[in-house]
Amino acid sequence: MDEFLHQVLSGVASGGIYASVALALVMIFQATHHVNFAQGEMAMFSTFIALALIEAGVPYWGAFAITVLLSLILGAAIQRVLLTPMAGSPVLASVGVFIGLLLIFNSIAGWLFGYTLKPFPTPFEGPPVLGGFVTRHDLGSTAVTLAVLGGVYGFFRFTNLGLAMRAAAYNPVSSRLMGIRVGRMLALGWGLAAAIGAIAGMMVAPVVFLDPNMMSGVLLYAFAGALLGGISNPLGAVFGGFAIGVIENLAGAYLVGPELKLTLALAIIVAVLTVRPAGLFGRTVVSRV
Repeated sequence: MDEFLHQVLSGVASGGIYASVALALVMIFQATHHVNFAQGEMAMFSTFIALALIEAGVPYWGAFAITVLLSLILGAAIQRVLLTPMAGSPVLASVGVFIGLLLIFNSIAGWLFGYTLKPFPTPFEGPPVLGGFVTRHDLGSTAVTLAVLGGVYGFFRFTNLGLAMRAAAYNPVSSRLMGIRVGRMLALGWGLAAAIGAIAGMMVAPVVFLDPNMMSGVLLYAFAGALLGGISNPLGAVFGGFAIGVIENLAGAYLVGPELKLTLALAIIVAVLTVRPAGLFGRTVVSRV
């Protein structure tokens, strides 16, 4: 029973990371109706920037704040420079851009920082808590993730800027008629998604160590979570991320073993797309053509 409880609590901590990346994927999907396959690589690159700042003598939380701000600017710049000119382009063209961004960020990170595994510090040090079942980093990263998710929910639910971003994502034509700068809202959405991804990267790096390929598995789990909860529903994607974290840990411990956990994520993706493509909390939209 103690081992089972440990696996569940560890899964919740991992699920918080997946939920953050899943939320970032959903934010971009709602704005562009495409999945940003480079989301994980962007988070990885931001984490390398944070490590460089820490090694330069910047305190952890100072490096954390600077990295989040730089990631927000980088995400907005990518949308304005690369994606705005592609408005109305075929779907495969956008997919090609996302895959190209993935390869570019991966290659630049390897060129600048190397491909060796690097330890990343955690601000949550100390002995395990809750009877020894949870490390302080797991507890702290979960708290940070929940704070970020709560902040994002409050931003979209209670602020005029958040409401404008939601309107621009759901109906850009009507939003333009209402005077909303849709291009700026989309850029801000990309920036927020990049910032959320950077936070997820800094939370997961102390566990998996830092290298240019560290987010590939995380992105797959996050994508499975987003599909499970509903890629058109931010709260559903968050639930899916937490659920995937628990399922991954329990399956790795008692069912398929740690070597096949990624296969389980792929199986969940296939099952959701086959049985319920809209996810548990998503809506099936039918449009007349």
